[in-house]
Amino acid sequence: MAITYTWEITEMQTVDSDSLDDVVMQTKWIKTGTDETGATGKFTGATPFNPKSVSPDAFTPYDQLTETIVLGWIQAVVVDKYAEHVNKKIADEIAAKTIKKPALPWTA
Repeated sequence: MAITYTWEITEMQTVDSDSLDDVVMQTKWIKTGTDETGATGKFTGATPFNPKSVSPDAFTPYDQLTETIVLGWIQAVVVDKYAEHVNKKIADEIAAKTIKKPALPWTA
C-alpha cells in the first residue's frame, strides 16, 4: 500500500542570541500520510534547534523564512530510524482505521 506524505509546521519558537534576533529554537509539525483509499494517519513532532550554533553569515531573518526553508531544516533531522518510526506510526494509524468491529452476530 502506497502512502503519500504531506508536512505542516504548526508552531515556531524563537529567542534572541548575542548577535541575532528571533533565532528559531523550536518547531512543532505534523506529518500526514494518506493511502490510496483516502485513509489518513498523522504524526505530531517537535524539532529543537540550537540557537547558539547559527552562523550570522548563514542566518535568515525570521520575517524572511518560508515554510520550505524550515521544512528543510526539520526533514534534515527526521531521517533514518527516526523517519522510519514516524512513517510506521502513520501506517499503523491508517491500518487501524481498516479494522472492522461489527456487532456480535448473535446480538444483532
